[in-house]
Parts: sequence; C-alpha cells; structure tokens
Amino acid sequence: MDNTRLDGIAAALDALAAAGGGRSPEVLTPAELVAVNNAFGALKRQVDAAFTPVAAEIARQSRVELGKDSLAKKQGFRSPVALIQATTGSTVGEAMKLVQVGEATAPRMSLTGESLPAKHPHVADGVTSGGLGVTAASAIVSLLDRVAPRTALADRDEAERKLVALAPGLRADELARLIARTEAFLDPDGVEPRHEEARAERHLDIIERDGRLRFSGEVDVESGAPIKAAIEGIVSQTLRRNHDADDATRDQRSIKQMRADALVAICRHAIGCEELPTGPTTTVIVQMTLDQLRTEIGAVTIDGIDQPIPAGAVRRLACDLQVIPAVLGSESAVLDWGRDKRGFTRAQKLAIALRDQGCACCGAPPSWTEVHHIRWWKRHGGRTDLSNGVLLCVACHHRLHDDGWEIEVDGVGIDARVWFIPPPWIDRDRTPRPGARQRCSIAA
Repeated sequence: MDNTRLDGIAAALDALAAAGGGRSPEVLTPAELVAVNNAFGALKRQVDAAFTPVAAEIARQSRVELGKDSLAKKQGFRSPVALIQATTGSTVGEAMKLVQVGEATAPRMSLTGESLPAKHPHVADGVTSGGLGVTAASAIVSLLDRVAPRTALADRDEAERKLVALAPGLRADELARLIARTEAFLDPDGVEPRHEEARAERHLDIIERDGRLRFSGEVDVESGAPIKAAIEGIVSQTLRRNHDADDATRDQRSIKQMRADALVAICRHAIGCEELPTGPTTTVIVQMTLDQLRTEIGAVTIDGIDQPIPAGAVRRLACDLQVIPAVLGSESAVLDWGRDKRGFTRAQKLAIALRDQGCACCGAPPSWTEVHHIRWWKRHGGRTDLSNGVLLCVACHHRLHDDGWEIEVDGVGIDARVWFIPPPWIDRDRTPRPGARQRCSIAA
C-alpha cells in the first residue's frame, strides 16, 4: 500500500491522541470536543482514502467477464460491492461509492503501456490528501461523468478543481446545491430536457391505510416552487412567533408537523374561497439576466430551490402566480423588479435576498429570514441600505448577535460576498468564514 496514505492515517491518529489525550468525552472542554470531532473526521477521510484503491482492485478482480474466477464469487459473494459491504459493515451505497471513487482516482495505463494520470486527478489529490471525503468525491465524479458527453474537457477540469476546493466542510444539502448548480453551469442545454423529464414524471399518490391518508409523490421544480413558497411562508410565521414565546405559549410542533398543517390550512381555505391564505407575503423570486428574459434561453434559479429551471418556464410561472422576475444587467445590478415593486423596504429585501439566497449564515430558505442591519441602526448609526443589510434567520441572528460575531460585505450588487468573522473565543485568529451562498457556488 502507498506509504503516503499510511502516513496520513498515522498523522490523523496523532492528532486524535493530542486532541483528546485519551480522556473520556464527558470530561473534555467544548474546545477539546470540537478538536476531537475534527480529528475523527480527518481519520475517517484518511482511512477511506487508503481503502478506495483496495476497493477498486477488488472490483477489477471481480469483473463479470472473469465468471467463476471472480474474486468476489470465490469468496461467496455475487459482486465486489456485496463483498465490501459485508466485510466493512457499510451500506451497499457506501460500498458502491468506495469502488467508484477508487476507480476514478487510480492511475491508469494506455494500450501501449504508458502511465496515465487518474481519470479525475483533482478528486484524486483531494481524496489522497484527506481533505475530500468519499461521499463528496463520489458526487463530484458522478456529476463529471454525467456531463462528459456534452462538455469540453477543459471546462470539466476547471469545474473539478473548483468543486474539490469548495466541497470539504459542506453539509449534505449544501453539497447537493453546489452539484446541481454546477451541472447547470457546465451543461446549460441539458437544463430544459431534465426539467421536461421531471415534469413528465410528476405524480401524487393518496393512499388510505390504518385510519390515515398517506401522500407520496414528486413534482418538477416549476410546479413545486409555489407549493414550497406557500407552505414555508406559513411555517416561517410560526417560527418567528416561537422565538419570542415562553414555554407555555411556544408552538411545540416539529417542522414536519407544521408543514403538514400548513398544507391542510391551504386546502381548507381553497375550498369555497378565491383568496390565498398566505396573501402578498408569499413570493417566488426567479433570478435571470436581461438576455434570458428576452430570449427565454438558458438556466435560471429560484430563490430557496437548488435545481435550476429553463428560462422559458418563467413565463408559465408568471401567468397566475405572484412571481417576480429579478432581471440583472451585465454588472449584476437589478434592472427590473417586474410588476410587484411595492415599496422601498420590500425592494431592498428582495435585492438582498438575491445576493444571499436565504440565510447568509446557515442557508435556511428566504421565507424563514428577515433583513438585519450589520451595523446596528440605533446604537452604531448603521444606514438602512443594501451594503449594511444581511438576510438571517431568527436563530442565526440571535446566535451571531449574542456570541459576538462580526459580518462584512465585500463588493457591491448581488455578486457581493458576505463574510462572518468569529469572536476570539471561537477562533483565536478570527479567520473570516464564507457565507452560505459562497460555500455552495462554483463561481465563488
């Protein structure tokens, strides 16, 4: 086995020992717990990195054409994935990712015997260094392989490099958002066919069983955007009320229960009534360029939804819904707010929502957020303008305020970047941390 991989495991073990000192978790300080968590993460990534080439070689020696001489079949398994899954205790999906990443990052050889780099060299470097986990590596490899027939090699190589740099440390939902938007960036012509395929497969099943109604289905983004906006609008109102409520009056429902009740409320109101219960506070914001508005060509994004949609779908959305097409010029300046510009404060929030695309800190949906002054309006004389506003959910607003975080906005317009500067007791060096949009954008 490559000594570099073993050295990485040894270094991670040393970091783990130094962080915890062999003591039980309950006696560790918060800072030590965080350090141990980070060390375990590094150890897992290094172990997975060392195992991926082994998984790939097991797959190579178990390929179908070997028949009964397949390594997996000799060991009593129907496939290499089954062998790996059974012996490591992982799921089938995790075993498949190990094989996939191992094959994508292994050195290759040409028909003439010449050594070739790995199929995905940037992913290989990220995995080998221990910075990129197998799950993220698998998502990147899947994306690159999926768009390969329709994209240039140079574009894929640049996207791979950026994705490997951005993926470490992302949550699963943030990684999914990054992958979806990167695919639209690499393969804009594929957005409409994927959208039409999703629309053709939309369905909703309603099954009565055990005294309950079970709803199961899925819809395309164009159809689902107003549904999500209406439900989340009602949920966000409850969450805001909850923050200032005491234990006796706080709504004890889970988010899932609130969503279910919101759907019930909307349907009850819809029967015999022409007005929506969410009123004008529920809005679907579609971000697009002036050229996309004119030609209806290209991919556009809906605030709060990861998957882009074709520009032509916006016209259908705007027919009978409160949809705001936020049209942008060449320097990302807002040129037009459609027909729904109702006041200065509302326009400001919409502009800041275009920049932050939800809570600038955690990435919560825009409907869960409010605009807050970075420099306080009353105490510090902060101006009520776009450069001094940031979109935050209630939880992040109070946490950042109470813990002493600072916020900076770098640049102007919707391309400006939001940075969060931790207090010294969290990070002695006070290294700025990127906002949620930056963490999930290949263009960041």
